[in-house]
Amino acid sequence: MNARKSLRRGFLIAAGTLSVGVGVVGIFLPLLPATPFFLVAAACYVRSSNRLYRWLLTNRVTGSYIANYRAGNGIPARAKAVSICVLWITLAISALMVQIWWVWLILGAVAVGVPLFILSLPTLEGEAVRRL
Repeated sequence: MNARKSLRRGFLIAAGTLSVGVGVVGIFLPLLPATPFFLVAAACYVRSSNRLYRWLLTNRVTGSYIANYRAGNGIPARAKAVSICVLWITLAISALMVQIWWVWLILGAVAVGVPLFILSLPTLEGEAVRRL
């Protein structure tokens, strides 16, 4: 059981670190949203490393993205649009590669459910967007 816990912790730390890396790239690339990747990193770190989670929340770059989301301010409209587009492109490629009807049903559910969730989040506007 302890080895399993250690393996899970290592996986979550690796996934969180990868998400932070992609999120940082997303700050500079206009087509890649940063906020969702920082939120994934926070979710991974909160389950695996208190030290890394605190670092992520207090970091001058990543902290504002997470703080705005946690405060209920939401995510920028551009991040919402790009996230949904990237999701749909990825799902379309997956559907073309896997020709199994029940996989298509799952992909379809994800293609509808995730955008509905993203669109239900508040949209960050005005001065808060400029600070990011």
